[in-house]
Amino acid sequence: MINRRHIRVKVMQSVYAMQQSNSDDLIREEKFLKHSIQKMFDLYVLNLQLLIEIQKLARKRIELSKKKILATKEDLNPNQKFINNRLINLLSESVSLDSYVELNNLNYWDLDDKYVQIIFDELLASELYSKYMDTVEDSYNVDRSFVISFFREIIAPNEKIADYFEDKMISWVDDMPFVNTWVLKTLNKQSPKNPFILGSLYKDNDDKQFVADLFNKTMLNHHKYEDQIKEKTPNWETDRIADIDMILIKMAITEFLHFPSIPSRVTINEFIELAKDYSTNKSGYFINGVLDKLAKDYLASNAMVKIGRGLL
Repeated sequence: MINRRHIRVKVMQSVYAMQQSNSDDLIREEKFLKHSIQKMFDLYVLNLQLLIEIQKLARKRIELSKKKILATKEDLNPNQKFINNRLINLLSESVSLDSYVELNNLNYWDLDDKYVQIIFDELLASELYSKYMDTVEDSYNVDRSFVISFFREIIAPNEKIADYFEDKMISWVDDMPFVNTWVLKTLNKQSPKNPFILGSLYKDNDDKQFVADLFNKTMLNHHKYEDQIKEKTPNWETDRIADIDMILIKMAITEFLHFPSIPSRVTINEFIELAKDYSTNKSGYFINGVLDKLAKDYLASNAMVKIGRGLL
């Protein structure tokens, strides 16, 4: 499921896009934001589905080899360790995964099956595959370990797959690292005793509402926040502050003032980390200083009220 850090990233991107386009249509932009997050779930499903399609291709190749006129002993009695992989079989037997693919028409790998072939060929040429196929131990743990390594070492870093996803949806460029981690966590925690059930995009309704509230309240108040930021940065002209830094500070102010259940220190730490990933090298220090001053002022004036112990 999506976590709040990535929600903040998606909101940041939407605020930036809206400001750059000079759009004032909050309803439309909010819809696009939610669509972008939903499409990230599609990307997650497509990665799981890719494992299934590669196994299907392997099975198809084995069946074709058996039908050769001059079939060898190896053709007739192939090593079936990969096509019997227990973890991939759980994915392929998942009703919820299959239903999601069908409902959302995620037929990418049927239309662009050459990418399935590309990954399969790379797998066949890998030492990882040969070691797995030669492994004597036949267990779920061995199967799971292989699938995790397969995804981490071959699928996730593959540039052709990355380019393909980017062509399908530009926002997936920023989503891929998070989704890859999400897939690995999913594979790692899957139990052999339970069917695979596709989880939810959001942890709960609070997180789902967090998307709309953080975006809308930031946009509706961003001019007011800008004046407050100026007061705390007297030695800086507004146009000297990086656009992303300004957006991150405004989003943090929104959390200070409108999200009483989020500790102010958590907010500061989260936006410092986002600044490190998405802005300049010095942005983290700058944002930390500005937010620390703002938080103290809001607390002193009772503008910032947090619910519960230790939330300041």
